[in-house]
Amino acid sequence: MKFEVSSQELVKKLQVAGSVIVANPVLPVTEDFLFNLEKSGKLTITATNVDTTIITSIMVTVIEAGSIAIPSKILLETLKALPEQPITISVGDNNGIDIQSSYGKYHLSGDGIEDFPAAPVEENVESLTFDCKKLASAISRTMFATSSDELRLAMTGVLMQIDFNKLIFVATDAHKLVKYSFFGISSEITESIILPKKVLSLLKIALPEDGSLTISFNRKNAFFNFGETSIITRLIDAKYPDYNAVIPVDNPNELIIDKKDFQNSLRRISIYASKSTNQIILNMGENALTLSAQDLDFSNEATEQLPCRYNGELMSMGFNSKIFIEMLGNIDTEEAILNTSIPSRAGILVPAEQEKNEHLMMLVMPVLSTY
Repeated sequence: MKFEVSSQELVKKLQVAGSVIVANPVLPVTEDFLFNLEKSGKLTITATNVDTTIITSIMVTVIEAGSIAIPSKILLETLKALPEQPITISVGDNNGIDIQSSYGKYHLSGDGIEDFPAAPVEENVESLTFDCKKLASAISRTMFATSSDELRLAMTGVLMQIDFNKLIFVATDAHKLVKYSFFGISSEITESIILPKKVLSLLKIALPEDGSLTISFNRKNAFFNFGETSIITRLIDAKYPDYNAVIPVDNPNELIIDKKDFQNSLRRISIYASKSTNQIILNMGENALTLSAQDLDFSNEATEQLPCRYNGELMSMGFNSKIFIEMLGNIDTEEAILNTSIPSRAGILVPAEQEKNEHLMMLVMPVLSTY
């Protein structure tokens, strides 16, 4: 195998694929990039950690077609240390690899391709087309709410529900829940899958700002295809909890408040909260919201009052300030709305205005008062 290519163009592709490679893998060959060069000049680069695979391609000047597995770390470090220039990569006897640049020649040892894991193929899949920017938004708004408890395997990922013209993303860790819905989708599918958090992190980085992608899936794997890149992941094989059962339906009390002021106030008040519960108390009344926190162990306490619009009964509720601050960070509008019913039931946080054909809803469980 032998070809010429721009050093930095190749680096860009390697960085995309290399994001999936893990240190000290069970299979040593998965520390490599798999290069497959066709006579047409298409170089396909594959990287995997067995659970997730990234495949991308670049057009090069082909001299001789072939395949080789190249250690990822030394290849990337070499190319990143070079300024932009044409380089030549060739494979000789015993999988020896030579990189020729204007500065000199670098030799490293490659591996045979026979032990490199084969990527899953798209068999018996359902498919839909979706906007890249919207998928990136869905990932950002839901991924933070996933659980890290491996005993609750389903909740360590994000549920993706396709219901004909509606696409729903849900994440929860039992303390908070995010439901982000898109309407007007063109699909004949009604199905649900659970996507691992790790692949969502990779997608968030790799997705282009514009354009669309194809999402395909079967019972075992999901395939995300965009541009010259494919990301393939093994799905979480578990039953997702019935999240609709925990969303309160009747929430007569409505608090409307400036999001930025609310968030900044929470940050200040939370400094004085108990470090074990991060509990802040919201006292909701007509035209005013009072925030307070107290740490009895250190005799610390703080109180602030903010203007608001409130419709409902006077009420006092306790929440985890860290969760609340994180949720408010997901709201892009100037105002946020908190809907509640009674102090022991979850509150519903939504933006004051929803994007067209989209709906964001966040549920936060109360923290029962300790003072």
